[in-house]
Amino acid sequence: MKVIKRDGRAVDYNRDKIVTAIEKANKEVRPKERANKQEIDEIIEYIQDLDKKRILVEDIQDIIEEQLMEHGKFELAKKYIVYRYTRALVRKQNTTDESILGLIKNQNKELLEENSNKNAVLASTQRDYIAGEVSKDLTKRMLLPEKISKAHDDGVLHFHDADYFLQPIFNCCLINIGDMLDNGTVMNGKLIESPKSFQVACTVSTQIMAAVASNQYGGQSVDLKHLGKYLRKSKMKFRKDLEENYKDKLSQDIIDEMVEQRLKKELSAGVQTIQYQINTLMTTNGQSPFVTLFLNLDENDEYIEENAMIIEEILKQRYEGIKNEKGVYVTPAFPKLVYVLYEHNNLSGGKYDYLTKLAVKCSSKRMYPDYISAKKMRENYEGNVFSPMGCRSFLSPWKDENGEYKFEGRFNQGVVSINLPQIGIIANGNEEKFWNLLEERLELCKEALMCRHYSLLGITSDTSPIHWKYGAIARLKSGEKIDPLLKGGFSTISLGYIGIYELTKLMTGQSQTTKEGHDFALRVMTHLRETTDRWKKETGIGFALYGTPAESLCYRFARIDKEKFGEIKDITDKGYYTNSYHIDVREKIDGFQKLAFESEFQKISSGGSISYIEIPNMRHNLKALEEVVKFIYDNIQYAEFNTKSDYCHVCGFDGEIVINEKGEWECPNCGNKDHSKMNVTRRTCGYLGENFWNEGKTKEIKSRVLHL
Repeated sequence: MKVIKRDGRAVDYNRDKIVTAIEKANKEVRPKERANKQEIDEIIEYIQDLDKKRILVEDIQDIIEEQLMEHGKFELAKKYIVYRYTRALVRKQNTTDESILGLIKNQNKELLEENSNKNAVLASTQRDYIAGEVSKDLTKRMLLPEKISKAHDDGVLHFHDADYFLQPIFNCCLINIGDMLDNGTVMNGKLIESPKSFQVACTVSTQIMAAVASNQYGGQSVDLKHLGKYLRKSKMKFRKDLEENYKDKLSQDIIDEMVEQRLKKELSAGVQTIQYQINTLMTTNGQSPFVTLFLNLDENDEYIEENAMIIEEILKQRYEGIKNEKGVYVTPAFPKLVYVLYEHNNLSGGKYDYLTKLAVKCSSKRMYPDYISAKKMRENYEGNVFSPMGCRSFLSPWKDENGEYKFEGRFNQGVVSINLPQIGIIANGNEEKFWNLLEERLELCKEALMCRHYSLLGITSDTSPIHWKYGAIARLKSGEKIDPLLKGGFSTISLGYIGIYELTKLMTGQSQTTKEGHDFALRVMTHLRETTDRWKKETGIGFALYGTPAESLCYRFARIDKEKFGEIKDITDKGYYTNSYHIDVREKIDGFQKLAFESEFQKISSGGSISYIEIPNMRHNLKALEEVVKFIYDNIQYAEFNTKSDYCHVCGFDGEIVINEKGEWECPNCGNKDHSKMNVTRRTCGYLGENFWNEGKTKEIKSRVLHL
């Protein structure tokens, strides 16, 4: 039997610890009130006879209390309860020592694996993690209402990013990069004027990204269409210089050719600056800036030709990759790329189809870009096309005082996610019980979200000048409060959700792909959306329903529920819950059907959503990828590709990852054994889900990346 400690660790059951605890309480009562050896043995036998594979330490303590009272040892039971309460107070006084010391000694497994973009061994990253542990501790003990802290611990909901809640910062944003480049900005008290060339614009943009990332905890997105103007400025500058110096010496054709040559060099250098700066800069939270570049070839853009050149160069450089410390080209973690499909580039004979073909080729090797259909997005967002924020959260349409839609320069206040399968487990098919419990827990989520909102009220522009004073979001005066930007729908605040698929199975006994399952899932999704819309109407705050891509949360909720409710077939037994509205990977449904089916749910989840499909051996299936991209344009707003083929993210090797003599997955090219930096195809059963780390079962499979 494994005992689950309060920090989530699983340790071997030890009967001696129960004996010790009862004997300590025995010393506090009169001899006739004490439990004798036989009674203690009976209590221990009762626990062991439960024959559980896993049991919570709190459940053991509850059983001890109950059994002491069963034996008539009421005074002893009272002492034991007081002992438990005293220990709880001690833990509540300081809950960070073990986690921080474990981090410094590289023994805190949860933190070491929490974020694949952070190297928890680095001193700078550890500093951020240490601050985060303190923030989580104070958030849990002092800043949140106790019922919300308990709901988080019990897996009722997830209060995202508690490690940053102590600070007056928010989640993610769309940088108003156009305004900052055109009108200048200020960083570290120094004025940065509008750039005069493309390469300088690229450098300034990356400096802005680093400053923004250091003052928020979520991702950021930049629409690169604003750089087209600066590429044209460079072209005009080159032409002017050449004509002034060589007009009488060289023909116009030669001057034109020289202009193009210089422009290509400037373009390549500028894009390389973006790629290298983003991947080599380190923000104050110990990682590269979490940046998404929006590759948006808007047909109404006067700089569309320049932007086509920029997008082409970005895709070429991303396809090539970036060299690691061994000099091998690898896939960089950032920036993420999102490519927009329009009529003119949807692989149906449009002028810019060549860019989409290049994007598909890039996806086949580097997994990016993701794809947005301008056609479907316009249907869902009042005719607008705009970037998701770095974390794939979407803003709701909002108009300024002139009646113009505005998306850039807006942000998300934070996220709280609800565990839907847990409600289904408790309801056990009883719809009345389900809807009542869902309503109760949604109100709890609203209260948790309001805590996020209230924590930002009263903050002044001086808290983060790059955001509030110098254009990333606003241009407020010193000392001016940001409160108006938190209300009226200018910013969003998101209700995330996990496990529509498992909930549907629990309540109907069927998959959401069946008629009955689909209708139930749709009713739940519609209710969630109507609830956030109602909250928005009642409060004037921009509540939104968010199909969060929080993969780690899928495992956390499932782990908690397995400990609470045991192994439930097709629910807790698989070790994960399905993300948001997604169909479980084990469903027998092809990629086209999956995207078409999930499109209906994306439309409801307007605060953010993404769907994905698995493509085998993508580098050898370009035609198949192109067909999927065509399908995306006509059928779904936002989608990405995953691959079934083996792939090493350290060296870019895409052959077969092997199992070495120690039973570990190992890249035969570079020797990488880090499971978080490789994709491995499960060649036994063909399972296509997420990678996860397994420590149990048998010696044969221990320390491998498994798809079970």
